[in-house]
Amino acid sequence: MNKALKLFGIACIAAQASAALADEGVEFFKGKTVTYIVATAPGGGYDSYGRLVAEYMQRNLPGSTFVVKNMPGAGHIIGANAVYASKGDGLTLGTFNTGLIYNQIVNQQGVKFDLTKMSWIGKAASDPRVVVIAAQSPIKSFEDLVAQKQPVNFASAGPGSASFVETVILTNSLKLPVKNLTGYNGTDDQLAMRRGEVVGSIASRSSYATFIENGYGRFIAQIGGAEKDVPQLSSLVKDARALELIALVQSQGDIARLTAGPPGIPADRLKTLIGAYKAAMEDKELQARAEKLERPVEPAYGEEVAKAVAAALNQSDETKKLLAEALKKDK
Repeated sequence: MNKALKLFGIACIAAQASAALADEGVEFFKGKTVTYIVATAPGGGYDSYGRLVAEYMQRNLPGSTFVVKNMPGAGHIIGANAVYASKGDGLTLGTFNTGLIYNQIVNQQGVKFDLTKMSWIGKAASDPRVVVIAAQSPIKSFEDLVAQKQPVNFASAGPGSASFVETVILTNSLKLPVKNLTGYNGTDDQLAMRRGEVVGSIASRSSYATFIENGYGRFIAQIGGAEKDVPQLSSLVKDARALELIALVQSQGDIARLTAGPPGIPADRLKTLIGAYKAAMEDKELQARAEKLERPVEPAYGEEVAKAVAAALNQSDETKKLLAEALKKDK
């Protein structure tokens, strides 16, 4: 009995300590301005998610003010570097794409961050990758794409971005007749397709949902996701080396729309930020707005996301070699 009472007392003390820690974190943000960096130009999926996250986190941190700052360039590397280099006081957060995982794996020039050391707040969605083709193109299927006699133009963002890296590694490993044109940020790639400037793109499904619904294009293959309306790319490919890279791409789609801070955010503030993020993601109003924007919400938080990022970085030497070779070929 005495032992049970003692354990109960210890549990109460621990709970009180945890509550006090949380209270300290909440108090810190009152009257403070939090800069939320979006590593793309305004418009597009990352900007949409970033602004929703910032707005609803602010609502759940009374007295705080969130300011969204767009920092595009180098395929999200500039924005991610800025987040990583900021002071670890909890007043700078940001979102950037999972293509940076590829860049860290191959030690890409310009990368000044270590994703394993960042303070992970959460991820907003799982977002499968798709191969998109413009409606006016005669290419109706993945087999049609493979059969092209001359290279067709695909759009991607800058080197370092997920769209760039994934376009490079998939077109090289699958020997697709594709010419990768860079510099298409936000919705520039969709406008380029409508103009006939490019034929297709490899991108996140949610970014192209409205584009497809409006009849401007079609999906011809998908990587990951539960949807059954598009064939899985893995079912169309037999080469074992290519299948390894497809699996790597799929792992990135599982942890889409990340939010993180720099290393060293104090435990109480990080706990508060994760709590505010969780409350934001579970807010019915945010979910309704995201649905209207056709942006999926499938969140995960804190340590769970940190572990997923670490697992994505922990690739076999063979996969690292394949990734490095694919990127080298593009250069």
